[in-house]
Amino acid sequence: RSSWVLLAPLLTPPVPVITAPPCSLCPEGAHRFQWIRNLVPEFGISSSHVKVLSSPAEFYELLKVQIKTAKQRVVMASLYLGTGLLEQELVDCLEETLEKSLHGKGSSNLRVSILLDYTRGSRGRKNSRTMLLPLLQQFPEQVRVSLFHTPNLRGLLRLLIPERFNETIGLQHIKVYLFDDNVILSGANLSDLYFTNRQDRYVLLQDSPEIADFFTELVDAIGDVSLQLQRDDTVEMMEGMIHPYQGDKMAYCEIANRRVMEVINSARTRQELLHSKAFHSSQQGSSLLSQQGSPASGGLKPEPDTWIYPLIQMKPFGIQIDEMVTETLLTEAERDARIYLTTGYFNLTQAYMDLILGTRAEYRILLASPEVNGFFGAKGVAGAIPAAYVYIEHQFYSEVCYLHQQERVQLQEYSRAGWTFHAKGLWLYLAGSDLPCLTLIGSPNFGYRSVHRDLEAQIAIVTENKALQQQLHQEQEQLYLCSGVVSSSTFEQPNRYVKLWVKLVTPLIKNFF
Repeated sequence: RSSWVLLAPLLTPPVPVITAPPCSLCPEGAHRFQWIRNLVPEFGISSSHVKVLSSPAEFYELLKVQIKTAKQRVVMASLYLGTGLLEQELVDCLEETLEKSLHGKGSSNLRVSILLDYTRGSRGRKNSRTMLLPLLQQFPEQVRVSLFHTPNLRGLLRLLIPERFNETIGLQHIKVYLFDDNVILSGANLSDLYFTNRQDRYVLLQDSPEIADFFTELVDAIGDVSLQLQRDDTVEMMEGMIHPYQGDKMAYCEIANRRVMEVINSARTRQELLHSKAFHSSQQGSSLLSQQGSPASGGLKPEPDTWIYPLIQMKPFGIQIDEMVTETLLTEAERDARIYLTTGYFNLTQAYMDLILGTRAEYRILLASPEVNGFFGAKGVAGAIPAAYVYIEHQFYSEVCYLHQQERVQLQEYSRAGWTFHAKGLWLYLAGSDLPCLTLIGSPNFGYRSVHRDLEAQIAIVTENKALQQQLHQEQEQLYLCSGVVSSSTFEQPNRYVKLWVKLVTPLIKNFF
């Protein structure tokens, strides 16, 4: 099927590629998405464990509270850690909690594992590494800092591309923050903008040990194939591990593929066993009920009404699960279904664009107006990036108009004075429903980079619970409230003027941002 044929990345390692699953969605409600468990573990939980956050301040305060109360583990994966006062406060919270655990009764059980991107985390003299060094020096047995370096930045390319620009080749882009058995999934990085006036999305999964174990193992797996920060600010690979840019690229990518797929497949097996045990227990419980005519004692866990599916995308390692699931969701959405899709950087892959323009569902696509684009007002070449996004948006809008799809596919621009926009994900409303039963939330932007270059993770949340559906609906409405509908007159405004050189260069560089 043509929708599975993607643009070949510029730097693709020859590793095994997962093929698309045969997809046949069964008709009844949220259960129509159970095919996803053929690819990834399915975690059934109670909707009462899911909390949707709405603001950067709420996200920041939650991070601090969770760090301070952690007893067993703190695992944080992000693109980078900023160097301002708010970020220092987070590091101070970590130090305080580690100190407390060290002087508590018995041996210290708290472990802190931080995964960042090497190039972004090493940028400048004061950087993510220098922020975290005191923790490593003070608590060497408890703290691990891993810096992922893409295997595609190597040799002459690595020597020639300057700082900042080297980040275009590939990054560690996953954003997961977990504390004991509580997990936060987001698109937000650990930086002051994301704690104050950069709008993103955030969801907290409380008291979810299986999900926390999965993401701990995933971050450990990526950490194992990453450079390890040392107490003197040097970096080393773990003993016996192939180096990402000095070693054999194919061998490195195969090892990374194997490590990550082991995590996914072993969790899948575990969840299937749990699922079958729960099924047999509930069968026994119901037969007991019918015999006794009263509720069985022992308090079986309530039946889950919400399912979490972790979707991983690591094309450098030949892992394309998120891409496959997203394409299948877009392909299978029926007539009169509504998909609200949002991205801070509107630069969809050709496959996603073809599916949006060629399928039957209604689309409401939320993107950043130039003024709330993260690159707005940047120095040098980066300052032209918002104009490049305007050009890409205009081209897509022209295609929508050419196909007479303006009613079915609508673009909306987020605009909010003094803020920038970084939210990404989608909400799926089945035909005839006023509430979404599925959302995707995490790090991917639905662009070429997310699909081909970077390491990404998000979760699909599928729920039958009306209260949680209402939470997700309110989140969507709140974001879309700050937007205006795009029309042909939008591109006639003076601030939408795109210089000729930007138009000429954009097709050549659009796969890098």
